[in-house]
Amino acid sequence: MTEITLRDIAAGDVAWLTRVHAELYAESDGFDASFGPLVAQILDDFQRDRDPSCERAFIAERGGTRLGSVFCVRSGAPGFAKLRLFVVLPEARGQGLGRRLLESCIGYAKCAGYRELRLWTHASHEAACALYRRRGFALMAEKPVHNFGRDLIEQTRSLAL
Repeated sequence: MTEITLRDIAAGDVAWLTRVHAELYAESDGFDASFGPLVAQILDDFQRDRDPSCERAFIAERGGTRLGSVFCVRSGAPGFAKLRLFVVLPEARGQGLGRRLLESCIGYAKCAGYRELRLWTHASHEAACALYRRRGFALMAEKPVHNFGRDLIEQTRSLAL
């Protein structure tokens, strides 16, 4: 089997990431059509404002087939980065790819000089939340919200670097 490689964002990835996030979260969590435009906006902001000295995308692929992603972006507060757009396709799960993507993001954030890595998620993303807990991301805040056509429990998590 061909090795999974991690690369930076490239042509065609924005459309793929927007579609994959919208479709997967609609299927797994019942998110409505408002989620896709949020992902598109995050990607538009990244493409327009990216500082390559301290922001990075990791796209996982095997043999030219995309399997997942994670992004490390500036948060706006000095010393703090945000983990964004973390996803692993169902066919690539259970192989350690999620852990590898997460570790790559954390390692990059450390090397870029960030002191803390934060993320925003929902409690319904059980596998990702378990991975965050195992890696030491502390739960900073949790609240019920109505987003993307669903009642959800929104979480903010943080990891000191």
